[in-house]
Amino acid sequence: MSIRLGTSDIAKYPFLREASEYVRQTGFGFEEFDRPEMQYIVDRAARRIEQEIVTGQVFDEFDERTEILTFLISLMIVKSLGMEPILRKYSLFESMRAEKFLVRDLEQLKSKNEKRQLLLFKIFEELFKVKVDIDTTDSRLFKVRVVDYLLRASHFHEQEWKLVNRLVHGGYVYLDADETVRLIRVELSALIYDRVKEMSIPSVPDAIKSRTENLKEKLRPYFEYRTYKVSDYPPCVKHAIEVMNRGENLPHSARVMLATYMLAIEKPVDEIIALFQNAPDYNERITRYQVQHLAGEKGSRTRYSVPSCDKLRNENLCFATAECSGIINPVQFGRRARNNDNAGR
Repeated sequence: MSIRLGTSDIAKYPFLREASEYVRQTGFGFEEFDRPEMQYIVDRAARRIEQEIVTGQVFDEFDERTEILTFLISLMIVKSLGMEPILRKYSLFESMRAEKFLVRDLEQLKSKNEKRQLLLFKIFEELFKVKVDIDTTDSRLFKVRVVDYLLRASHFHEQEWKLVNRLVHGGYVYLDADETVRLIRVELSALIYDRVKEMSIPSVPDAIKSRTENLKEKLRPYFEYRTYKVSDYPPCVKHAIEVMNRGENLPHSARVMLATYMLAIEKPVDEIIALFQNAPDYNERITRYQVQHLAGEKGSRTRYSVPSCDKLRNENLCFATAECSGIINPVQFGRRARNNDNAGR
């Protein structure tokens, strides 16, 4: 290609190889982070982490001059913190931050297909070995091979990601900018996660060490996972809680199942919200609204039912055991045993 990525592009996507090369060419050493003029960037990196972990919101500030170093310092801080829940959440929100930039670029550069194709090549093909092309008849659409789509769409359980619900032609799946970028969120999050894991820092600069200790005190409540008893629930609910206990991401449809089940067995809203606190993208305000919406206390005021076993099977959320025999909805799990116990008394 005849064009190259500019400094602004590298600042938006600091996980690219060009960003590492940029830092290398500047001859910048870790010891320079202790210089007084670097304190602003160190503080900015810490604030970025704190916002993402505490508020569950993507850090929207953008400063082309400092983004690459801010990203590098934030990696060092997260590495120094050494806490798995912080790392998981940080990786997810950094991938979501890059998503916002990439969707915006792909949508706003419609008249500059060469630049868009370069971004697609650098991010999709170089990093994740998936080729994405711009549709020649409609520049708003992008196409990926069916095999590449299926490999990545398997992470999503929502119906709209099923191949039968997509536009497919000539061996390609057609997507808009948002859907195309969303397709690699899991891989991008994993890339950032691995970058932190693989980092080797011979000596942490004092400025970063000091800021890390300060941040550790603020984030201490988020350092340990809260675990919840799972023994009395149906297998699908047990699985969802176990995923939450590990601090991993749970698909939207599984979250709906978990929340509606807990509402059906009359668990308090606050107790249900607490189940989701380990989620990498946890936001207390949003989670509370969503649970209250499902309970019929917000929005349409319609109380949602627990998805049927058939629906859960269709969405790959069923983990049935012999004890599930004869039930058509998770709320029926264990009723037969309880009824037999009551009859024997």
